[in-house]
Amino acid sequence: MGNQNIRYYYNRLNIAERLIVINVAVFILSGLLKILFGFSGDSITGWFELPKDFFHFLTQPWSIVTYSFFHSGLGHIFWNMLMLYFAGRIFLNLFDNRRFLNVYFLGVILGGMIFLLSYNIFPALLGINTSLIGASAGVTAVLIFVCSYLPNQEARVIFFNVKLWHIGVFVVLLDLIQISIGGNVGGRLAHLGGAALGYFYARQLINGNDIGSGFAKLLDAIANLFKRSERKAPLKTVYRKESRGGGSTDNYDKESRQRKIDAILDKISKSGYESLSKAEKDFLFKAGKE
Repeated sequence: MGNQNIRYYYNRLNIAERLIVINVAVFILSGLLKILFGFSGDSITGWFELPKDFFHFLTQPWSIVTYSFFHSGLGHIFWNMLMLYFAGRIFLNLFDNRRFLNVYFLGVILGGMIFLLSYNIFPALLGINTSLIGASAGVTAVLIFVCSYLPNQEARVIFFNVKLWHIGVFVVLLDLIQISIGGNVGGRLAHLGGAALGYFYARQLINGNDIGSGFAKLLDAIANLFKRSERKAPLKTVYRKESRGGGSTDNYDKESRQRKIDAILDKISKSGYESLSKAEKDFLFKAGKE
């Protein structure tokens, strides 16, 4: 009964909350292995962290993703998961789980690639022995995505309402300042890789171009390898696209519906999600599920 309850509550979580649960579980498990069984930190994370040496990376290519599930300490995981929770809530008000995973893991991968390239190109970094862990690149990708997609949406920060684009600029500037003073250079470079992915993804999506569609198909193919039952139809999401003329009634209805979606997205971009009426929110929610 206990296992069924755990599964029930886990299934009710959105995808951002599930990622938080997984990250926390990995953090606790790796800590218990160190304390109770005497495993060293390197013996646990060594197989999953992203090494800075390119040839070492070729021996464990999975680390371009798995590094994001490990954290160096309580403060590291706390701030990452807190940011993921709040950015994820905004993101999932507009888009489905699949697009969230696209942005998150593409941010993780690009952040890892920037880390690898930087430590094999920049002379000042060549002699440094380091590796990369942490979800920050994926988290930053999600955060900058929502800041770019809804720049004028306001969020409550302590006692003040702040526009999302202000938060995005602050996060990027903070990383640049930290790099300039030599603070966690590798991690900060990965953050910027995630930020670049989030910004570019959002701006392209506004123009009707989903740059993560190919990656989504790859995730579907991987997921299908583990499916035992019949396949489910993939979820559809809402995004802008150019209106095209059509002669049939069906085409007219589709174009009319798409124009309404575009008008709602324009309103969100200019005035924020909270400016929508209940009817508009319901319409957008239903459109994203069809």
